[in-house]
Amino acid sequence: MTAPVRVLVCDDQMLVRTGLVTIIDAQPDLEVAGECGDGATAVALAERLRPDVVLMDVRMPVLDGIEATRRLAGAAVADPVKVLVVTTFNLDEHVYEALRAGASGFLLKDAPPDRLLQGIRTVATGSALLDPEVTRALVGRFAARIRPADRAPGSPLTPRELEVLRLIADGRSNAEIAAALHLSPETVKTFVSRILTKLGLRDRVQAVVYAFRNGLVD
Repeated sequence: MTAPVRVLVCDDQMLVRTGLVTIIDAQPDLEVAGECGDGATAVALAERLRPDVVLMDVRMPVLDGIEATRRLAGAAVADPVKVLVVTTFNLDEHVYEALRAGASGFLLKDAPPDRLLQGIRTVATGSALLDPEVTRALVGRFAARIRPADRAPGSPLTPRELEVLRLIADGRSNAEIAAALHLSPETVKTFVSRILTKLGLRDRVQAVVYAFRNGLVD
């Protein structure tokens, strides 16, 4: 039998945390490795328990979820832990910072349980998870803030690859990108892989951050 995915649940609201724990523990392929209500404890528990996924709130006492994510999954971490951020629409700027800190993805707190559970499974496999609604909200919030001076002077990507990258930043799945550009899903998958390789990026989450930081979002 395959070992269940071990999840550390971090949320300062006990009612929310209890609900998350109950939902996760009810799944045969998932188990709660631990739970906590502040970022400092999240870091300590994650380093000790080494869960497969940390479900991380953003606003928490002692140490916020962004800094906790940076300490667990940032570029300087030798053995990073996969972090899935859960948030609300009014925290979209914090979500952007959490992605820059190394989070593998994010979901809305009011997402249905099946989406949350699938999100945990997705991140556990090493894939990135981008909630389309939140991604589009991020685009709307940050596109207006990008100054021409922030734009990259040049890009190694072809025009078609840039099109694909912009659609990734819009939260589109491979199937949606394929439909928008009249390509096969296999071709889109190849484009995505090529984009990540050319830019030296780990996953789709980093691709979204790259698009924001380099002014590629229209």
